[in-house]
Amino acid sequence: MQAYAGLPLWFVVLSAIVLGLIVGSFLNVVILRLPRMLEARWAAEAAAADASDLADTTPVSLAAPASHCPHCRTPIKAWHNVPLLGYLGLRGRCAACGHRISALYPLVEAAAAAIACLVLYRFGLTPAGGTALLASWLLLALAVIDARTQLLPDVLTLSLLWLGLLASVIGIGPATAVSPADAIIGAAAGYGVLWLVFTAFKCLTGKHGMGHGDFKLLAALGAWLGWQQLPLVLLMASLGGSLIGIALMATGRLDRGTPMPFGPWLAGAGWLALIAGDTIMAAYLTLSGLR
Repeated sequence: MQAYAGLPLWFVVLSAIVLGLIVGSFLNVVILRLPRMLEARWAAEAAAADASDLADTTPVSLAAPASHCPHCRTPIKAWHNVPLLGYLGLRGRCAACGHRISALYPLVEAAAAAIACLVLYRFGLTPAGGTALLASWLLLALAVIDARTQLLPDVLTLSLLWLGLLASVIGIGPATAVSPADAIIGAAAGYGVLWLVFTAFKCLTGKHGMGHGDFKLLAALGAWLGWQQLPLVLLMASLGGSLIGIALMATGRLDRGTPMPFGPWLAGAGWLALIAGDTIMAAYLTLSGLR
């Protein structure tokens, strides 16, 4: 039973949509700038190591520079920066140069708002709903960053990990059955399983099959879901990634041997398990004849 604290349902839903759009706008900043910030730091460290002054020293942060068109560099006016509505009002083009604006911006904003509504429907206005919403938005940012850059920044994966462990200790996680012991074992198992797969693949082929960020992301999901849900997450992520990979190769959009990020599939499967893991597991056991 969802709890809405006596507030009208329309007000709660509208508030969730507005909050989701605002958070989605901020997630766009994180998605686009955090990889650049990491690359700038790595370049600075490399330049310092070889006493070079060739690294780009242009400051990049989540706060600066101000939002601008990536094509003509014209600052974006405040009313054009309103989540989703600004994009629609501009018809997807820069007001200054007319260059097309990436559809990524409204899609992330709309996804963040939809996530807010779904989490609200599932958990209501409860502490579990709040933690589930925070985890969901972090997973959205990680999925899009990895899809774009094949990076899973530690600042996000480790934050997700520690928040999951803390939620289990306080008892406000969305999966109330996850005890601190289950969360700790889940984090260790999540990291260890993919590390073993990575090591075995490297020994057999001499190649890297995945990045270390995938280990940390599954460890974070183990902290939120407990070790019991990890097989379901891995099954859904592997199945989804395999089917899409096969489809892309069949249509010539992905060459054999070209790496495909696994993080978005882990994040998506983890979110489904977070929201409806018990329901999905019960349906699987029933359809497979195991129950």
